[in-house]
Amino acid sequence: MKKKDIKILLVDDEPDILEIVGYNLTTEGYQVFTAKNGVEGVAMAKKKQPHLIILDVMMPEMDGIEACETIRNTAGLENSIITFLTARGEDYSQVAGFDAGADDYITKPIRPKVLVSKVKALLRRLKEESAPQDDIVKVGNIVINREEYKIMNDGQEIVLPRKEFELLALLTSKPNKVFKREVILDRVWGNEVVVGGRTIDVHIRKLREKIGEHHFKTVKGVGYKFVL
Repeated sequence: MKKKDIKILLVDDEPDILEIVGYNLTTEGYQVFTAKNGVEGVAMAKKKQPHLIILDVMMPEMDGIEACETIRNTAGLENSIITFLTARGEDYSQVAGFDAGADDYITKPIRPKVLVSKVKALLRRLKEESAPQDDIVKVGNIVINREEYKIMNDGQEIVLPRKEFELLALLTSKPNKVFKREVILDRVWGNEVVVGGRTIDVHIRKLREKIGEHHFKTVKGVGYKFVL
């Protein structure tokens, strides 16, 4: 996909952020749309169907966490990549963001060039989606439909945010294989994206809640594996 075809939605209540970040992303060749609060952001997301959404957390009318949850539950936006860009770096805020369905969490302040590089890393998966692969994979009682981003577990459909889906797809690609933490970060988040140390743990916890505790084993000091 060419840069000119990629749509990015930037949602922040700080005019300076909208101007500076928007300018740098537009200069890179992306289509950039902006909104100054969560309500406007959700409406713009529904209208423009962006590939990437960059959300502030603290905003008037509707905060970023609620906006993220709303977007994740909106038809047609399930596969949009969502990252938070915010000055709030506390662990509880990051966990809340990931629980709401975010794919990444970027903390302000950040240099424009670094932000652009992170955006490129997040968008890299758009190219990967076009690579040939089996659309439907069955592992035990779990059926993974890569094309529709759909999971069936014992005949019951389970909706997963993009990152949880990709983590599950990676672990189930080789059952019983231990995937090292650095490999998971590289394959799921991209080695150019810096994420918090608890990122993988949060996503594994959510998968255990939704798929089953017994399927995900922690290998202390190494990583995780999927078992049948």
